[in-house]
Amino acid sequence: MCAPLHLAERVVRHHAGMWIDTHCHLDAPEFDADRDAVVQRARDAGVSQIVLPAVAAAHFDTVRQLAHAHGLAYALGLHPLWLADAAEEDLDRLQQALQQHRDDPRLVAVGEIGLDHFVPGQDLARQERFYMAQLKLARDAGLPVILHVRRSADALLKGLRRVAVPGGIAHAFNGSLQQARHFMALGLCLGFGGTLTFERALQIRKLATTLPDSALVLETDAPDIPPQWLYRTAAERAVQPGQGRNEPAELPAIAAVLAGLRGVSVQALASQARANARVALPRLAALS
Repeated sequence: MCAPLHLAERVVRHHAGMWIDTHCHLDAPEFDADRDAVVQRARDAGVSQIVLPAVAAAHFDTVRQLAHAHGLAYALGLHPLWLADAAEEDLDRLQQALQQHRDDPRLVAVGEIGLDHFVPGQDLARQERFYMAQLKLARDAGLPVILHVRRSADALLKGLRRVAVPGGIAHAFNGSLQQARHFMALGLCLGFGGTLTFERALQIRKLATTLPDSALVLETDAPDIPPQWLYRTAAERAVQPGQGRNEPAELPAIAAVLAGLRGVSVQALASQARANARVALPRLAALS
């Protein structure tokens, strides 16, 4: 049985600032009605820092402004599943934005970038070209990366071996143990979130229990990848729009499940995951 949210709330009640959500799309339209309340609920649950990755050039200013308005962190990048609407000039816009905001302490990474080999009908050659270009921009900016990994781990690793970047996070990791070790060897941590709360997610739960402590960071990917207790079918969501929405306040409950799988205390997991996030995204240390 997965841990209910109220359990995690009791655990963190006297441990404010325990958690870092390393991946949340706070700029998504799903949060338009109550964005400020979402941030406040996260703080009340002990989530002291949230990283907001961009997915398109049109979102660069939005995630930056949200990060500054709420005391959060952000990343700038072009998501592989948004490239159909991207222009070639968007790589220039990314380069210019990284240069313009290079001294902004809240800019912590280049992301969300990567490759998606799961969704059918994608232009994989275009994805590859944008991915390699963004790795080079991250390298030149001295910033880590936040990678979209979806049945694309080997191709992502090939790129990382060609263009060395200063670490980062393989977001929503769901590859093999061998692939996980390769990412770790290249200086990346692995992001775990709501998927591990599903008892049928055997591969992810196995990884969550076998990887070394130093490999794991926590994330929600809100409003997506809801934990088991929030999950609704497509039919249910059609009847009640907004049902099943994930948000950063769920992170402590997700972490409680992970702590149970690993056989450690929630406090110990929080300390380790927080330290790992600051290693993966070094600028976070000055923001906490």
